[in-house]
Amino acid sequence: MTRGDDSPELKRLYQQFEAAHLTPLWTQIDDLMPLHPRPKAVPHVWRWSTLYPLAQAAGELVPVGRGGERRAIALANPGIPGRPYVSPTLWAAIQYLGPKETAPEHRHTQNAFRFVVEGTGVWTVVDGDPVRMSRGDLLLTPGWRFHGHHNETDQPMAWIDGLDIPFVYYTDTGFFEFGTDRVTDYSTPRYSRSERLWSHPGLRPLSGLEDTPSSPIAAYRWEHTDAALTEQLQLEDEGIPATAEPGHAAVRYINPTTGGDVMPTIRAEFHRLRAGVETPTRREVGSSVFQVFEGTGQVVLDGVEHDLAKGDLFVIPSWVPWSLRARDQFDLFRFSDAPIMERLHFHRVHVEGA
Repeated sequence: MTRGDDSPELKRLYQQFEAAHLTPLWTQIDDLMPLHPRPKAVPHVWRWSTLYPLAQAAGELVPVGRGGERRAIALANPGIPGRPYVSPTLWAAIQYLGPKETAPEHRHTQNAFRFVVEGTGVWTVVDGDPVRMSRGDLLLTPGWRFHGHHNETDQPMAWIDGLDIPFVYYTDTGFFEFGTDRVTDYSTPRYSRSERLWSHPGLRPLSGLEDTPSSPIAAYRWEHTDAALTEQLQLEDEGIPATAEPGHAAVRYINPTTGGDVMPTIRAEFHRLRAGVETPTRREVGSSVFQVFEGTGQVVLDGVEHDLAKGDLFVIPSWVPWSLRARDQFDLFRFSDAPIMERLHFHRVHVEGA
């Protein structure tokens, strides 16, 4: 016998479900199993012209030291209120270190990286290895590595941090440990020990034949990234297929021990578009964050066009349609949660017209 939704018997049954901490699937299926991803996170653009002055103000008012640990200001997605997350799996922030300041050492389960859009003069010390930070460099701090930063100049420096904080938080897998109140090595070498050992094209030291879950390279230098992108476009000019799409050069930073991503939960890439190039509209499962390194252009997020300039950041939530347009040569750094999605076999891409 079928009873209406407002029958006393059905209401009593639902009350019994609630008292027993039970939820019937038939009242939840549209939300739990939609026909396609319906992310709570929304596409959003953060302007460097807004971020940097706010970071400067924080530099004047907020000290760096034990307790707060870092002068890092998280990008909070408007669709995830109450959480400092750029997406459900990713965390992004602008970090600001003043003249002669030191951020004390600590370590945590979360995987982290830094990308420098401008400035120089800071060294990050990772497990005792001093690593120079300069414009265009990608710096890695894989999970559970002690790390701190020190600024050796009379000028402040800012960069972006990317971590998998939300993913670690939701899976209850995080650990944290304080280290020294300073950094373990204040030397300022041009190249870190990890680079001297690992950053030779096509060559792997016999002392490091064991595969590692994260890349052993502490810094991926801009001069190498720039050269790789330049050569791709020059090869394209010579009629040799070398680019991801016509006029669109792209590289992925990799772990040289596996050929895979630099860290288990984060993918990092760099993209360069020739002036006037427009990419096809695509949708992808998983979320991505871009920062404009150089040039101007637009991103179209779910049909809305946004002008972009140097330093601007934007997030693309899962399955949101997006495309890029370059006004002049357009350089962009990108990071995403693709390694998680691919390992779980959730990854899916749709390109319009393909």
